[in-house]
Formats: sequence, structure tokens, C-alpha cells
Amino acid sequence: MEARRGENIEKGFDGVSVSDEVDRESIEKKKMEDEEVLSIERCFENAEVPSWQNQLTFRAFFVSFILGILFTFIVMKLNLTTGIIPSLNVSAGLLGFFFVKTWTKFLEKSGMLNQPFTRQENTVIQTCVVATSGIAFSGGFGSYLFGMSEVIAKQSTEANDAQNIKNPKLAWMIGFLFVVSFLGLFSVLPLRKIMVIDYKLIYPSGTATAHLINSFHTPQGAKLAKKQVRALGKFFSFSFLWGFFQWFFTAGDDCGFANFPTLGLKAYENRFYFDFSATYVGVGMICPYIINISLLVGAILSWGIMWPLIDARKGHWYSADLSPSSLHGLQGYRVFISIAMILGDGLYNFLKVLGKTGSGFVHQVRDKNTGIVLPVADRPSPVSASLSYDDQRRTQLFLKDQIPTWLAVGGYIAIAAISIATLPHIFHQLKWYYIVVIYIIAPTLAFCNAYGCGLTDWSLASTYGKLAIFTIGAWAGASHGGVLAGLAACGVMMNIVSTASDLMQDFKTGYMTLASPRSMFVSQVIGTAMGCVISPCVFWLFYKAFNDIGLPGSQYPAPYATVYRNMSILGVEGFSSLPKHCLMLCYVFFAAAILINLVRDAVGKKWAKFIPLPMAMAIPFYLGAYFTIDMCVGSLILFVWGKINKAKADAFGPAVASGLICGDGIWSLPSSILALAGVKPPICMKFLSRGTNTKVDNFLAS
Repeated sequence: MEARRGENIEKGFDGVSVSDEVDRESIEKKKMEDEEVLSIERCFENAEVPSWQNQLTFRAFFVSFILGILFTFIVMKLNLTTGIIPSLNVSAGLLGFFFVKTWTKFLEKSGMLNQPFTRQENTVIQTCVVATSGIAFSGGFGSYLFGMSEVIAKQSTEANDAQNIKNPKLAWMIGFLFVVSFLGLFSVLPLRKIMVIDYKLIYPSGTATAHLINSFHTPQGAKLAKKQVRALGKFFSFSFLWGFFQWFFTAGDDCGFANFPTLGLKAYENRFYFDFSATYVGVGMICPYIINISLLVGAILSWGIMWPLIDARKGHWYSADLSPSSLHGLQGYRVFISIAMILGDGLYNFLKVLGKTGSGFVHQVRDKNTGIVLPVADRPSPVSASLSYDDQRRTQLFLKDQIPTWLAVGGYIAIAAISIATLPHIFHQLKWYYIVVIYIIAPTLAFCNAYGCGLTDWSLASTYGKLAIFTIGAWAGASHGGVLAGLAACGVMMNIVSTASDLMQDFKTGYMTLASPRSMFVSQVIGTAMGCVISPCVFWLFYKAFNDIGLPGSQYPAPYATVYRNMSILGVEGFSSLPKHCLMLCYVFFAAAILINLVRDAVGKKWAKFIPLPMAMAIPFYLGAYFTIDMCVGSLILFVWGKINKAKADAFGPAVASGLICGDGIWSLPSSILALAGVKPPICMKFLSRGTNTKVDNFLAS
């Protein structure tokens, strides 16, 4: 949409009817002067662009490896707590700049600096780090992969037999990721020229990251980046030390600051409290206000109104003797109504993005100048003289280092063949012909996701994964391990379409920073390979360190693991497992999610910002409001800061938020090691009502 609008503006400008030739010349002159002022590449005109081999340095990958581990811990913790993961591109670019700049300064003082730090190398680091930590999300450690485990399966009475369970093991998780994570990179590789140059897709996140990296490497930007890194470091230290301090008070269940009944004990019982999590205060500062408000609305609607009312029907709508985690009781309403909203929102956005993708693609092909070659060829197309200086320079260098099409096609076929031969040995329920069907249609879906992401910045990887859950699960059937087959198919599909859109975002970033497509592709491959090892190891550390991982109410409840498994059960076994009136409520909330989205799109951007997002509303339906309150506190801090000094809030807000997230996230490493070593906190801090406290005192006195 944005790319088309940009082209229309250009056409409208060039097509102005001007009778006087002098006026036309003055307009063109003014246009060129404006371009001179706004040109980014003029700032770097005298800077030599290193060859693609020189952009791939040892120090870049060493820093990427260290940051990849840090960011994997952060993403894994978010995966296993609420499943809300903000964009960490800014943090990756900022920390990459800081580490390598420090490295080069040290070498420069010692007279050993052979190669200066460039924005291309910074782009390589950012790409590699995001690719590494991205596997922690697309690998399904908080969703489909952990949903296969016995811990999650035991939370329902359906499909918890041996053929629908596969417990995590380090070897098969690493093997699975290696055979499914690279296909997406090859599936859209031949389309890079069409997407970035011919169709001029925006890729908002990739464009924003490129602007950030470009600004870092100008003299003024470098000074600001140093101040931002200093702010990040301060709040990183505070967040890490705060996590360490809290640990001392968590010697038992429901102990510590994380269980502080800040809004009263009755509110605490309904999961309304501030849990002092620096991570989610930081996430709240990064997420748009509408996300946090949507979460709060969802929490009030569910835990404030619906669940107390349904709980009052205990004994009528469902048995009063059920355990709190049974899906035949209140927990079933929480899980399945949440699933209904997620599916409704996902279906609407899938159709919306698919419609935009289809219409945009048709317009692009119809309006494209016939002189430009559409199919991606190994030879570069001519650079149009009508382009701005920036676009001419970027297009010239983007087309300089071509990646052969035969490499993309051959790589896809080779990896697909290995995957088809290997996956049935990891999941015997996932037959080879299921995988063949997935790999035949996957490139088309990968293109749709990458193209739609370029238009809307919205990746629908999880929606395509859910599509695989229902289709492959139903095909396999309940008696042949359909639940596990559906979850495994979800993983295959999610990894392909997710990495495809990520790679195209990185190509856009590389295009705008003059980083070679070859260096982008190589750094993405290396980052993905790192992630295939680092992510399972980090998950294994959590899995072994915390015995209650995946259980409702625990420190790491992994809510989406339960959601994904129950989607698979729903797809295979139908609606027989739902408690009374739950199906009707699911229909209502499914329709409500679609209706809310329709209203949001109908009223326009001015009013849409006041209408909550159904996907965000659905998350606290299952988890509660505690993390929502944390995020709203983060929003409030940023809002007040913006009112006091908007320039500082805009400049340092993301850095402060990143520091809070990174510090608390990296505390997960020492806390996991302490748990594995059997070192327990010395104090349990609990909160009791006055009446309960009196009873405890009387009991102890007797």
C-alpha cells in the first residue's frame, strides 16, 4: 500500500500540466535541491564500501555469538512467561555498535586496527543476532514444540497417550531445527530483486533498522548512540541487580515480590497485581499504547467479569470436583475462548493481508514498465536515471553482488530432500508425504508472507502454522497420532514462512545501508545455524532447572504451549472435549474478534487507535492481568516522560526499555544455574490476610 502510494506521488508530480517550460525547470531544480538536503548517501559519499567478504569479519560474528546468547535468553524467558515478544532489532543494532566500536577503539590506540567499523558490518551483526534469537521464537519452545511434551499433555484428558507425546531432548530438537530452519531462506531468495527494487516494498521494520544504523555511523549519530548505550547499561545493571535481590525472597511457592498483592488480596486471587517485573515494564515501554490498553481491557473482561461469573456456575456448567487445571472446568473456558479470539483475529488478518498482497501484486505487474525485467536473473537490470541519488547508489550496489538462482533452487531441493528423509525418523507420526505436500505449497505461502510483511509489517507465520496444525492433524487422524503430527507440521511451516519474511526484511536493511546481499544471506545463514544450537541449549537449561515449567501458575507457565496443543486436539478430535456452553461462547468471541477488526478498519486511523486489538485482548484471558499491569506501568512511564521532555523520551526510551529487558533476561542464566546446582533462596516472603495471619499465630502459639 505504502509503496504504491509513493509511486503515485511521483507520477502526480511528473504529470503536472505546466505550460511554461521555465516553471517546469524550476520545479525539477527544486526537487533536486530537496533530494540533496535529504540524501543519506551524500553523507557517506567519500566512505569506501567494503567488499562483501570484508563485511563478514571475525569480530562481527564473535559479537553476534555473544549477543545471540543474551537475546536468546530474553526471548526464551518471554516465550515461557507470556509469549509477548517485542522487536529487539534496535537493541541488537545498538549493542552491536557499542561492542565493535569499543573493540576498534582499543585496537586503534594500540596501533593494531586493520579495518575500520562500517555500517555494513553493523548491519551484518544486527542480522546475525536477530536470526539467532529468532529461532527461539520460530523453534516453538514456548508453543508447538513444548506443546508435544508430557507436562502439557497431562493438563488435559484428551490425546495424552504415548503416540501423541514427545518429550524434549537436546539431540532431536537440534536435529529438527537444522533440517527445517534453512528452507525459508532459499524459498524467497530468487525474489529479492522483485521485492526490494522492482516493487519497492517498504518493510517498515527493516527500513527503521536501516535508518538507525545509518544514523549511528554519522558523527552526530555516533555521539547519541554512545549516550543511548550508557543509558542502556545503567538500566541493564539496575534490572539485573533487582532480579538478583528478588531471588533471595523466593524460597517457596507464591513467595517474593512477584506475588506482592499490590491491589489487595481479592484482586490478587483474580491475578490483578503488579509483580515488579523489569522485563515487562520494559516491554510495555516498547509496545504501542494500544497493545497495552488492549491487554488491560482483555484482563478486565475475563478475570474481572467473565471468570468470576462462570466460577459461580460451578456444579451446573461443570463439575465442582475437577482440579483447577482441568480443561473440563473453568480452565477450559479460559483456554478455548482465548483460542477462539486468536483464530478469529488470525483469520481476519490472514484474509486482509492476502487481499492486499493479491491486489498489490496485480497492480505491480500491471503497472510495471515493460522495459524492466521482472523475473530475477543473474544479470543486473539497468539503473534508471530518474531515480534519486540514494536509490541509484543503493540499486547499483544491491545488484552488484548477485546470488545465483541455481543456488537458491538447488539449496531448497537439497534441504527439502534431507528433511523429507529425516523428519519421519524424528516424528514417526509425520509421514513423508505430509512433508512433501508442505514443501510444495510452502514457497507460495513464504512469498505471500514476505510480500504481505513488506506491505503491512505484519508477519503471519503463526497463522500459517495454525493452518498446518488443522490440515495435517485432521489428515493424520486421532488414531494415528494426529495431535503430534499437527504440531510437528506447524513447526515445519512456521520456520519456512518466518525465516522467509525475516530474510527479506534484512535485504531491505542491507539495501539501505549498502550491505551486500551476499553478506546479508551469509550472516542470516550463520545466525540461523547459531540459533539451531543456542536456542535448544537455553531451553534445555530452563527445562532442567525449573521442575514446574509449563504448569499453570508457575514461574514459567508457557501459555502458548497449552494453546497450541489444544488447537491440535480441536482439529483432530472436534468439539467433544469442551465444557457446557463453551462452544457457544467460542463462537461469540470468534465473531467478536472479526467484528472488532472490521470496525477498526472501517473507522480509519484517527479512531482505530482507540479500539482494542482482539489478539492482544486474548492473551490475558488465559494468563491473568499481572504482566498487563507491568506493561501499562511501562506505558505510563513513557507517557509522562514524553510530556516532560518528548525529545529525550523518543531518543532514550527504547534504550532504557532494552536495558530493563536485557538485565532481567540475562538474570535467567545465573538463576537457572543456581537451581541446577540445588542452591535455594534463604527467605520466603508471603502475604496473608489479617484473619489468616491470626490463625497462623494461634496455631504457632499452640
